[in-house]
Amino acid sequence: MAKVCWPYFDPEYENLSMRINPPRVSVDNLSCSDCTLIKVDSMNKPGILLEVVQILTDIDLIITKAYISSDGGWFMDVFHVTDQQGNKITDGKIIDYIEKALGPKGDTIDGVKTWPGKRVGVHSVGDHTAIELIGKDRPGLLSEISAVLADLHFNVVGAEVWTHNRRIACVVYVNDDATCRAVDDPTRLSVMEEQLKNVLRGCEDDDKVARTSFSMGFTHVDRRLHQMLFADRDYEGGGTTTEADYPSSFKPKITIDHCEDKGYSAVSVMCKDRPKLMFDIVCTLTDMQYVVFHASISSDGPYASQEYFIRHMDGCTLDNEGEKERVIKCLEAAIRRRVSEGLSLELCAKDRVGLLSELTRVLREHGLSVTRAGVSTVGEQAMNVFYVRDASGKPVDMKTIEALRKEIGHTMMLNVKKEPSSAKTPEASGWAKTSFFFGSLFERQRSRYGIT
Repeated sequence: MAKVCWPYFDPEYENLSMRINPPRVSVDNLSCSDCTLIKVDSMNKPGILLEVVQILTDIDLIITKAYISSDGGWFMDVFHVTDQQGNKITDGKIIDYIEKALGPKGDTIDGVKTWPGKRVGVHSVGDHTAIELIGKDRPGLLSEISAVLADLHFNVVGAEVWTHNRRIACVVYVNDDATCRAVDDPTRLSVMEEQLKNVLRGCEDDDKVARTSFSMGFTHVDRRLHQMLFADRDYEGGGTTTEADYPSSFKPKITIDHCEDKGYSAVSVMCKDRPKLMFDIVCTLTDMQYVVFHASISSDGPYASQEYFIRHMDGCTLDNEGEKERVIKCLEAAIRRRVSEGLSLELCAKDRVGLLSELTRVLREHGLSVTRAGVSTVGEQAMNVFYVRDASGKPVDMKTIEALRKEIGHTMMLNVKKEPSSAKTPEASGWAKTSFFFGSLFERQRSRYGIT
């Protein structure tokens, strides 16, 4: 398939068009009894759907239904959303943020695209050095990485860690432990890069096994993790993923059909519903250079049904069976990257250099393997969320959790989600207990410590 780009648009002409036809955003709490309707009408432009979905998911809204239409020069969306507890959006600050971020001044207001409680994105961490790591996953690897950073006097101010198909991808934000500034010393960075490569490489000598890079870009962190794993071809797992990793109930059903009357390829996805599902699918289609012209999203109980009508950027549909198979594999990988069986541990403590190294060491010593993690700071408080499972593959024993509480409970808050007894019945426990949200944890700690 030929590599093509979007046609050139004169920026001044585009700005003029936006001034003549500015985006219109409506937050409606009257039309529906059980959710809030967000309506967006705007001039169409490349990547606009991903941008809108990203803004909504960054503030932890749950998209229960959506109707997308962007054929031609106009973009019209309706989203049915709730908060994490399934309630309407009534907070005036959130409504104001949505209207500003999606409205006509969304691209010009400094920082408006970053929700104040969202401290894990590259835009909001502050003066830092961003490190991207990808390699072969193994028990205790995150502990080894954080120990190297602590030994080299780097303070971790934020991090996102995903694992999938025996691969690990991390975006870690660090600064100097003495100056709290970004590190730009080439010698120091080179030493850190070499030591991290050695850790990622483990006992294997092949340099292709692991990669370390420094990034100063402004790509959304979740999108960047998708891009890293996609470039690493994690979707070609070669059958290494077991049912213990991803039970059959989580296996997505994805089909691609040709819609002859409209000249689209219809991508249908059915799977267990979860937060940020739409973002992950739209992100993957966008980065594979497919354009979504129409879409219909709905959730029925614990399951989600999503249908996208797409074309490649060059206008072609998916007629080749090999390309269809590749898109299906990539979408399945994107959906599964956030599926984390096991326990969710939320830990809050006063931030200090080496805290992440200490926490991950304790988890490793208790036989727990980290499958996904998020690390951030709010004021002087460090927020850590770890998805863990027993390193042997067995369910986590409650005795292990109690031992963990006794060791670290006197110095930090520990909140455990999804008890081991409910792991056997995910349908009954619901996705709300296993979702990966920082917002509620942040707001509790911001209120507790008076952080504004």
